[in-house]
Amino acid sequence: MGLAVAIHDSTDFATSYAGAYDDPLGGRTKRAFDLVASAAAIVVLAPLLILVSLLIYVLDGGPVVIKHTRIGQGGSKFGCFKFRSMVTNGDEVLRAHLASDHNALEEWTKTRKLTSDPRITTLGRILRKTSLDELPQLFNIFAGDMSFVGPRPIVEEEIHKYGTAFCEYRRARPGLTGCWQVSGRNDTGYDERVALDQQYVSNWSFARDLEIIFRTIPAVIKAKGVY
Repeated sequence: MGLAVAIHDSTDFATSYAGAYDDPLGGRTKRAFDLVASAAAIVVLAPLLILVSLLIYVLDGGPVVIKHTRIGQGGSKFGCFKFRSMVTNGDEVLRAHLASDHNALEEWTKTRKLTSDPRITTLGRILRKTSLDELPQLFNIFAGDMSFVGPRPIVEEEIHKYGTAFCEYRRARPGLTGCWQVSGRNDTGYDERVALDQQYVSNWSFARDLEIIFRTIPAVIKAKGVY
């Protein structure tokens, strides 16, 4: 089930950008780190991955892992994995909620996020609060669709919000974490998120990646601004 709901139809902008950059940001060094680190993390965290999967299946039923369509390096599309944290009829629930709540519709239109999201399950709130819902993205990293550090994965409807900064976005693989996650997450405005992504790509270094990874750990523990 596609939980990234498009409220309005949109032109497939990303297709025209696909393949624009053959060499992802960071080259072989960044990819080698991602490959080795993601493989190690999957092995070490396997018991946790299994436990979360069982909890979702027993408590909520339905699919355990969902796949969102996101825009990746070069403008190509990929399936971004997450543990399911929403009800199975999330599309219908969202549409009904936005139709009955003008403030929610305005918030969704601006940020594609909701402060109070009626689709999220009780277990899902815990998974999101602790960022455990994003652990399946380790497999995206291993497959080469994502990186440990990079721009926030966006949907096609967000491309126009990036404007000319989308040129920088498509140079990199989207990240499991990134500058915006360690800079306030939901407390950060959309324009600032775009600026952070642009700055990250323009000033990339492997040392900077390691710094962001280490800063992510306390950010997750504090759970500041996690939605």
